[in-house]
Amino acid sequence: MPEFNVNVHRHDPYKTYKFRLIWDGRVVAGISKVSALRRTTDVVTHRSGNDPSSTRKSPGAIQFEPITIERGVTHDLEFERWANRVWNLQAARGAEVALKDFRKDVRLELCNEAGQLVLAYNIYRCWPSEIEVLPELDANHGVTAIQRLVLQNEGWERDTEVAEPAEPGDNAA
Repeated sequence: MPEFNVNVHRHDPYKTYKFRLIWDGRVVAGISKVSALRRTTDVVTHRSGNDPSSTRKSPGAIQFEPITIERGVTHDLEFERWANRVWNLQAARGAEVALKDFRKDVRLELCNEAGQLVLAYNIYRCWPSEIEVLPELDANHGVTAIQRLVLQNEGWERDTEVAEPAEPGDNAA
């Protein structure tokens, strides 16, 4: 059975360097890195008194790991605006947290080398638990300044409506 249903000629898995992150219906500018989508299930062990000396194992609580997103520092305020919904130092006393709308659903889309959408995951009820607006500055190293936003989330699922696209090929006869 081929690994790809539409592009049976394809043998290589998708690469990790073409993707986009969407919130509030817009692609977030300049995202250069997104950490893995990871879910863990606690293991509950138990045994009855008359069981052999081994234990039984069953699934317990599910935990969705935080997602870290990174991008180069620019004048775009999206990261800071969202983080300020969770805690805004300049807000009036008692209004530091926007309890009504500090959570967002986020969409992560993966594209093939040609830029075609191939996979998408919807990530639910995200909120920023950590923000790094400006990294450590070092006059001895010429590197890009990177912002980081850590998103807590309450789960994700693959959008199964996204189908494998027919990849462009060489049409020259």
